[in-house]
Amino acid sequence: MKYLIVGLGNIGDEYRGTRHNIGFRILDAFAEASNITFKTERYGDVAHMRLKNKMLTLLKPSTYMNLSGNAVRYWKEKEGIDTDHILVIVDDLALPFGAIRLKQNGSDAGHNGLKNIAQMLGTQNYPRLRFGIGNDFPRGCQIDYVLGHFTLDQRQQMPARVETACEAIKAFCLSGIQFAMCNYNNK
Repeated sequence: MKYLIVGLGNIGDEYRGTRHNIGFRILDAFAEASNITFKTERYGDVAHMRLKNKMLTLLKPSTYMNLSGNAVRYWKEKEGIDTDHILVIVDDLALPFGAIRLKQNGSDAGHNGLKNIAQMLGTQNYPRLRFGIGNDFPRGCQIDYVLGHFTLDQRQQMPARVETACEAIKAFCLSGIQFAMCNYNNK
């Protein structure tokens, strides 16, 4: 079975380490723990790995967040991956920092990356892993917050939270979305 694991973020040094790039950060940790590296290919940085009897394609789109759907659709079709075997990792303002919420499908909740993926796939029925970044910002400052960096306290908690997200990815691939949701939501 084949899976496409997509971490959303924006390319460029100015975005490295920002809240909006948590998808990239989680995929980097997942790849590092598996001792694999990314190569720049069409529409993004890509790595391939085996997880037991599953083949995983890890993708960090190079299309910027708002056009992530182009990369997802290309790699879905190139690798022949079913929509229900795609997992998109994304930041979520509605969740407290470090909270993980896996969903089998759903709305884009105002996230432009998810909105573009739904447009390009023609459906909102694809799994996603939402990683909470909190919403502690003054009214009208959402963009600055999302594109800002985590606090010192959050950076200290980050390794454990990212490790939990990586475990959730493995659970999704090995045991399915229902198992992953039951075992990792609100962890």
